[in-house]
Amino acid sequence: MAPDRNRLAAELILQALFPLLKVVIKDSPSIAKKFEGVTAKIQFVARDPDGDVGSYLSFTNGSLDVVHGVCEAPDIAFEFRTIRRMVAMLGGKPALVRIRGIRKIGLFLKLLALLASLTLLMPTARPKDPAKRRLKVKLSIYMMAAALSRYNKLGDPEMTEWTGKQPERIYQFSVSGQDDIAAYLRVKAGKSQAGPGTCTRRKPFVHMKFRSIDEALPILTNDINMVKAVEKGYLALDGSPEYSRDLGNFLIRIQSLVM
Repeated sequence: MAPDRNRLAAELILQALFPLLKVVIKDSPSIAKKFEGVTAKIQFVARDPDGDVGSYLSFTNGSLDVVHGVCEAPDIAFEFRTIRRMVAMLGGKPALVRIRGIRKIGLFLKLLALLASLTLLMPTARPKDPAKRRLKVKLSIYMMAAALSRYNKLGDPEMTEWTGKQPERIYQFSVSGQDDIAAYLRVKAGKSQAGPGTCTRRKPFVHMKFRSIDEALPILTNDINMVKAVEKGYLALDGSPEYSRDLGNFLIRIQSLVM
């Protein structure tokens, strides 16, 4: 049976997007400074008869860990009566939420600044600042690999069928000349794994290589489609065109779920 769309979207956000907050803290000195010395737990949870869905941000002296599940006695908790409401709010839409611990206003404001950084992933986000442009591309590439792997693990029928037919293959995403802006998806017989960087385990079966940060941005903001991007040289697709197309289609479906 196909997974519930709202639950699938919520799990994708919590398990594929929330871990990107660690990248934000690492790459954004102003955000990292806000969390210096912070030790706290911040919960996001949606209630559901089939089982609550949640994750929490666990800070220890400014170091962040994203934990899937529900914690006891969080410092701040965002509680949603339905999964649909949580997906709406975390996708940037208005939704009712009960916030416990809001009187810890200092921590709350720091959290808002951190969460706001994820809006860079929105196709409508067009940052002018070079550092933010770079961060948008980096987060987007990390998200591509992580979300594809999670989409498979969460049991999307078409994705699991797609990965189930494949021997060990590497799908690599990168930007030329930017060694730290790369991520990969590894699939093998229905299983998947994503990670940052370049996979050296074997030659990529498909390699999506953006020519530069500036040329990646119009693709990520949907100002130019992938066919045109390849024609203009903004994007090089090495490997199977058929499987490149499949990847693109899965990414479009994931984007429509979570944004």
